[in-house]
Formats: sequence, C-alpha cells, structure tokens
Amino acid sequence: MTVTYPHKFQNALSAREILKRVVCDREIHLITLNRYRYSEQRSCKDLTDLIEQLNGQPRELVRDLSHHISDEARHAMWLTDLLAELGADIGKPPGSSYINEFERLLDREQQDPVQGLEDFVISSLAAINVTEKRGCEYFSAHIYALKQASQTEENIKIRETIAKILPEEAGHVRWGNRWLAELARKSPEHRQKVEQAKRKYTAIEQAAFESGMDITLGAELRRVANLVEVANTMPLWQRPQYLMERLPQTLLAPELQFTRIQVAQKAWQRDPQAFFENFVPMFLNGIQRIENNRKKTTV
Repeated sequence: MTVTYPHKFQNALSAREILKRVVCDREIHLITLNRYRYSEQRSCKDLTDLIEQLNGQPRELVRDLSHHISDEARHAMWLTDLLAELGADIGKPPGSSYINEFERLLDREQQDPVQGLEDFVISSLAAINVTEKRGCEYFSAHIYALKQASQTEENIKIRETIAKILPEEAGHVRWGNRWLAELARKSPEHRQKVEQAKRKYTAIEQAAFESGMDITLGAELRRVANLVEVANTMPLWQRPQYLMERLPQTLLAPELQFTRIQVAQKAWQRDPQAFFENFVPMFLNGIQRIENNRKKTTV
C-alpha cells in the first residue's frame, strides 16, 4: 500500500528549516505554540463530531476515537499550561487558519455515513491520518530546532512539553495506518478506495498547509492551482461541483488579505528598516525565490 508523507512548503522549505527560524524569534515562537494548542483543542471538537456522525458503528473505531480525543485534550492542556506559564496568549491564533482551510477543502457533500458508512470511514481515517503525519513532522522538527538553540530555561520547558506530545502523536499515525491497512486488505476494491482517499486527502492537507503560510504575491493563484490538484484526485463527475463551490473564496481569499495587512503592520511596527529590506522583497518575490537566492549565496 502506498505510503504518503507531508511535502515541503512550496517544495523549498522543510519543517526543520522553518522551525530553525521560528525558535529564534520569541513572538513567532509563542504564536506557533499557540497554533499547536489551538489545533489540539479543535481536534477534540472535530473528533467528537465524527463520533456523533458514526452513531456507534463500527464499535471498535468509536472506542479508538474516544481514546484519541482523550490524548488530544491532554495535549491541549499541556500546551495551555505552558503558554500560561510563559505569559503568552491563549486566544485564537492570528493569521490564516490551517484547520479552517482544511475543513473548507473537504468534500463533505460527497460523504454520507448513513448511505455509505464504509466509504465515510475510509475518508475520515485518511483525513485524520494525513494531518497527524504533519503534526509529527513539525513536533519532531521543533524538538530538533530547540536542541540546536540556546538552552534557556524557557526553551527547555518548551522542548520537554513537545517531547511529551510527540510519542502519542506518532501512536495516532500508527493507529491510522493500521486501520487503513486492515480496510485495504478486505478486497481489491477496498484497496483502491483506500489508495484514492490517501491521494485526495494528502492533496487537501498540502493545500491547507500552504495556504496557512503563503501570504506572498500570487498566493491566490497558487491556491487555485492547489484546488485544481485536489479536484484531479476525484472522479470526473465530482470535479465541477467541487471546484465551483470553492473557487470564489479560493480566488478572493478574504482571510488572506486580512492576514497580509496584519503581518505588514506588525513588521513595520517592529522594524521599519527590516520591513523594506526583508518583508517587501519576500512579499514581491515569494518564499521559494528568496530561498533559492539564499542557497546560491551559500554555495
């Protein structure tokens, strides 16, 4: 069975490269931790909604999901305690929401647990699995970055908290892999459904991940391209409806415009010189071109 992994941001920046920069800026570091907290907290709600949709069947999956919720709630508690101790914000994180974009891109209109329970289970497990893999990638990269950073009391506390979470998140990935493998073994038809679901939700997750980080010029068109990539994983008859329902918001992207203004204002307030030297070129050229130029100058 195909094994899928998260891709780099715009095929240019790995999680380790991103987190190396994050841990050097305390404000961005705390915002990142708050995003973790928010994601763990929100997943409790989303998994509870899933259990209610399953309505008790299959029993083994409902039981496993209830344990999953317990883990995510504990992670949210640990991160909330950490942020409160550090005097950081524990409200809704600023900027574009990875979770909201992921949910917007889901093909809920094609999923019905009453009419097609097994297909619904396959889709739900594939969606959970791909997001858990992204979480593991970033928690692991965060721990690595903190080991390379200054060993301050604050950094050590942050690393110890994430190090408690990572093994349980890795367990969630193994759990999802096991469920999907068991379903795929039922028949060639089941195997095909599992493989198709993994391709689709990997594309959805990548699109949501990039939309939460890309505010540079042309981001709207890159979002449209990612939307088309998602649609291409679906049967031909589902693509028109999927695209037409999501294209207007993808192209206009009101949340993206608001985030750009917020980030530009904050960058200006922190350092007007850096605003012109760093933020403006990044916005105009895009992350990938900046990274390519950086690599050329270090060769």
